[in-house]
Amino acid sequence: MNSPAHEDLTVYIVEDDAGMRDSLSLMLGLLGFRAVTFESAEAFLETYRDNWSGCVVADLRLPGMSGLELQADIRARGKKLPFVIITGHGDVKSARAAFQSEAVDFIEKPFDEAELRVAIEKGFDRESRRIRRTEAVSDQISKLTKLTNREREVLELVGKGLHAKEIAASLDISARTVEVHKARLMAKLEARNVSELVRFALAAEKQ
Repeated sequence: MNSPAHEDLTVYIVEDDAGMRDSLSLMLGLLGFRAVTFESAEAFLETYRDNWSGCVVADLRLPGMSGLELQADIRARGKKLPFVIITGHGDVKSARAAFQSEAVDFIEKPFDEAELRVAIEKGFDRESRRIRRTEAVSDQISKLTKLTNREREVLELVGKGLHAKEIAASLDISARTVEVHKARLMAKLEARNVSELVRFALAAEKQ
């Protein structure tokens, strides 16, 4: 059954064969997955939104844009939505292209339920890690916006490995004032130690 950690994720089935499409949707529904179906890559892209999360199960050969071309299109948009490519006409070249575009798996028909489930779970695990990283970065940015200009200056110098006296000399303030700013930084950023302050300093450089 679908893991509780994956309850908010969706399987997007892109398959032109109506019978196969309905069969996959029913199979995945019985396994506890939420599934949405599309008859072509173009139909998927017409509906697609950047905030979609989950895993795409796309047939290699589709009318119009192929499953690989759909995967490439999503990657070109800078999105990391995991793909599982399924096909009745597998070859090394196609499999290589799929994996070069970071496909989770390349599965040849006929495949069994367990094989597809494992591939989707791998895709969901990858997607869950991506979402957690995105949320962590968003949380860092949110905390950094609460800092004053002086606190940002102190944070930047902490990130460069300077000690309190060196920071004080650089900013023409007292070492005691530097320690006060560091204490406020620790509180605002919810940092447990200087190492975590350095991590925030590196994140601030990327803003």
